[in-house]
Amino acid sequence: MTGEIRAEPLGDGIVRVVIDQQARRNALTNAMWDSLRETMTAIDADDTLRCVILTGAGEKAFGAGADISEFEQNRSSAEKARRFAERTHAALDAVKRCRHPVVAAIRGLCVGGGLEMALCADLRIASADSRFGIPVKRLGLVVGYDEMAGLIEAVGKSNALRILLEGDIFGAEEALRMGLINHLLPVEDYETALLERVRLIVEGAPLVARWHKSFANRLMDPTPLSEAEHAETFACFDSEDFRIGYKAFLDKQTPRFVGK
Repeated sequence: MTGEIRAEPLGDGIVRVVIDQQARRNALTNAMWDSLRETMTAIDADDTLRCVILTGAGEKAFGAGADISEFEQNRSSAEKARRFAERTHAALDAVKRCRHPVVAAIRGLCVGGGLEMALCADLRIASADSRFGIPVKRLGLVVGYDEMAGLIEAVGKSNALRILLEGDIFGAEEALRMGLINHLLPVEDYETALLERVRLIVEGAPLVARWHKSFANRLMDPTPLSEAEHAETFACFDSEDFRIGYKAFLDKQTPRFVGK
């Protein structure tokens, strides 16, 4: 059975994107990379959504990155590797640039390109038995600038080099300590606890979540903000969601945001 990427609506504006090739620890084939890009692009355009959960099928692996069975096709020369990078970067950028909040739900092994993919999410929520690492030194491969930037952003230069130079596989507690993950949940009732965290996101105004994500990403760019960008921070006051939230606050009611 070949692997697949599938989107599963969970209701309440939540969609789960599942990487499914369990026989290979949810490694991604070329076709799956393309499907991930297409799936995330479609999700980005859906105004009804409030949060995306990105996860691997089963409980043994979030993902192992690229499928090693396609190594000869994808990475047996520098030119092939460049073309392969164009494909993977398009998929990873689709995850990173999705305007909705993206949560990586991590269970089991999360290594190599799988970890690089998780770093494209806005939050990473892992089970206590998860394991992490980027052991590319054993293959004679480098982590490129684009992927390393996300790693350094999450854990800092020193921890990034520790992960890459030592190349070991480490546990969830160490990942939490270095800032690689945001939440560490018990293995028991992981799914219930995960959805509780996700619902904290979706109960807020969806426009505000998108703005906050956009602003945070923009602030990673050292270029000075323009007047138009500063002005955008006041756009929320003209939204229907602001009027709903303000009235609900005064009436001591729970707001029901509409994303407008």
